[in-house]
Amino acid sequence: MRGPVRWVLWDVKDTLLKVRRSVGEQYCSEAERAGLKLPAAQVETAFRQAYRQISRLFPNYGRAQGMNSQEWWTGLVRDTFAQCGVDDPALLDRLASNLYHNFSGPENWEVFPDSNRTLKFCTALGLKQGVVSNFDKRLEGILRGCGLLTHFSFLLTSEEAGVAKPDPGIFTQALVRCGVPASSVVHVGDHYVNDYLISRSLGIRGYLLDRQDCHGHLDVPPQHRLQSLDELPARLKLDAD
Repeated sequence: MRGPVRWVLWDVKDTLLKVRRSVGEQYCSEAERAGLKLPAAQVETAFRQAYRQISRLFPNYGRAQGMNSQEWWTGLVRDTFAQCGVDDPALLDRLASNLYHNFSGPENWEVFPDSNRTLKFCTALGLKQGVVSNFDKRLEGILRGCGLLTHFSFLLTSEEAGVAKPDPGIFTQALVRCGVPASSVVHVGDHYVNDYLISRSLGIRGYLLDRQDCHGHLDVPPQHRLQSLDELPARLKLDAD
């Protein structure tokens, strides 16, 4: 018999909160303040291409290559705007610095309506909560600004852990912090591999958040799938498996 659930671990981006506007729109707004007029669609396409390339060359914010997340994001922003024809080095650096700080607080992030009440409900059930997220060191400030930080006993970002999901090592580190068996831990996230499969492979009770009700990945049983975080407390009470 498995023991009772003691901890709930959370993914963050697209689980508890999301970017308020598309990256292309937000980058264009910053560029406009610098006197540049760029199409948001072009910037969005350039960002996605630059993100794929830098993630392949320097995964997890370049930790293994001695980089930090601000250096990593600076390179990404510079590459994005360079693809759009911006070639002034000083301007590229200013755009990168401003955007890095813009995304450090709550202004560019939107908390999902069901996040706060579900976190409060989990606390009311006597559960401890933590974060396991492919994120950088800005996460604590973002969660504080969004009013969510006090719900968590710890935050474990991939930048701090030195490994990123789907590497199971980040969950292994989280389990050490929890101090209980994996079977007493729940993890909730929106990514099939990074959140659901990897957590389940370690014996954690993983739930896949499917806000769009896409019903992809037919191997995920209905009792492991959430369309809204509001469904989680009842699942925890029933411990359906």
